[in-house]
Amino acid sequence: MSDPTQLMIYRNLLSSIAEEMGVVLQKTSYSPNIKERRDYSCALFDHQGQLLAQAAHIPVHLGAFSISIRAAMEEVTFEPGDTVIMNDPYRGGTHLPDISLITGVFLSGKKPTFYVANRAHHADVGGLAPGSMAPATDILQEGIRIPPVKIEQGGALRKDVLQLLLANVRTPQEREGDLRAQLAANTIGTRRLTELAKRKGLVTLQRSAKNLLLYSEKLMRAAIRTIPNGTYEFEDRLDDDGQGTVNIPIRVRLRIAGEKATFDFHGSSPQVKGCVNATKAITISAVQYALCSAVGIDIPINEGALAPVTTILPEDSVVNSSFPGATAAGNVETSQRIVDVLLGALAKALPGKIPAASCGSMSNLTLGGTGADGVPFSYYETLAGGAGAGPTWDGQDAVQTHMTNTLNTPVEALEIAYPFRVIRNSIRTGSGGEGDHPGGNGLIREIELLAPARMGLLTERRILSPYGLDGGKPGQTGKNLLKRKGKSTWEKLPGKAMLTLEAGDIIRIETPGGGGYGKETTPRKKAIQSKSARSGKTRKSRA
Repeated sequence: MSDPTQLMIYRNLLSSIAEEMGVVLQKTSYSPNIKERRDYSCALFDHQGQLLAQAAHIPVHLGAFSISIRAAMEEVTFEPGDTVIMNDPYRGGTHLPDISLITGVFLSGKKPTFYVANRAHHADVGGLAPGSMAPATDILQEGIRIPPVKIEQGGALRKDVLQLLLANVRTPQEREGDLRAQLAANTIGTRRLTELAKRKGLVTLQRSAKNLLLYSEKLMRAAIRTIPNGTYEFEDRLDDDGQGTVNIPIRVRLRIAGEKATFDFHGSSPQVKGCVNATKAITISAVQYALCSAVGIDIPINEGALAPVTTILPEDSVVNSSFPGATAAGNVETSQRIVDVLLGALAKALPGKIPAASCGSMSNLTLGGTGADGVPFSYYETLAGGAGAGPTWDGQDAVQTHMTNTLNTPVEALEIAYPFRVIRNSIRTGSGGEGDHPGGNGLIREIELLAPARMGLLTERRILSPYGLDGGKPGQTGKNLLKRKGKSTWEKLPGKAMLTLEAGDIIRIETPGGGGYGKETTPRKKAIQSKSARSGKTRKSRA
């Protein structure tokens, strides 16, 4: 294995390529969801499809990527200049709006030496409703499902494939712009890897990549050895699936034995009718994220980090769905609950080191229709919530947590791009759980429609609260409210819904707060919290 200095040099060289790919994708994209929220991820893979390096993007995308790469390798013969497009959740995808582009990098021989790839959430991929995030009952209602197929061949765009895709979406111009941005990102990734191989030598680059995998594995094995041997169990539940099934359990049994960790999800709910089913790739992503976060050391995130980890998943379950299970919310909502369950188990294994539950929902809102100019629009956003407090820090207010790593869309960007008026965007004061360290507060966002639209809601933690730890109180549940034009009262909406709205209607989303940590013991602390609640000021995290 190379010396640590060399390893860190190559770690940063490779991750910088992924970061630059992300900059290109963001700067050249069309949709606010990608350009402003940065709902995309970029990564590099070796010739076997193993994750080598990633940008600091979205955990739920990145942990699933290797399964997609291998599916593409099995079903498509890559040649120089080829790029494969895919979004199939049963082949390593997350949900249909997340479209992946995979390019083979040929540096020696007839097969790719490396692969570069990116995954971006498109604001519409067809299906039942604008935004492709409706409470569907099977995947065929959720949009166009793309198996691995070449969208670029020999360096030339396949217009027939592009036309097929654009014929199945509501906003084809925006979709084409975002797809071309994804192609540009892979082009720069291919160029930079080629330059790096010429500068450092291909043999040296390949050897260093292999050593990085071994280094991550070595660090993870050492980290797992610091966790006491034993079995640790935890269970939490989803509110519902939007189709009548409620209190949906997700259960994990964590076994630590020396330098190996096993996560067994037996006891979790069977696959449900609604769209909260998570794929195998999503659950593995959550395991990678939770464990790497919990061990508290800087491990390069690549395939090697998962080598000492075994994940056992029941077939046809809410954590390992199969066709034709609907998956739109499995990626955005169930992934968050899986993390809550994993951190709950790890909190038993590592007491005093793991934070309380965060908001536990990406609070997905979609709106789509046709503006006064006759141009169709499709808006998608995840709304931030409160972060869970930890042993030595307060939870942050109104942030994207855990399996998402996106930004809050600026109000100005929304009002420029869509026929909306944002009339309130504020901290939901007092929604964080009380404790020696209080949970972070959620967000309140009110949007007034200036044109008719179809609205989709996929939200969680509207019934079951985010848990506190070590005596800390739960965070408050979220609320979805609607005020019709000319009305003075708010109508309470369910967590998962699809509605037709008119111009002048106002949608209000109040996102959940994070759980508190520690039993509050000092009057001064409580007085500070009360003052903060009365003043409406945002607390600053001490993390």
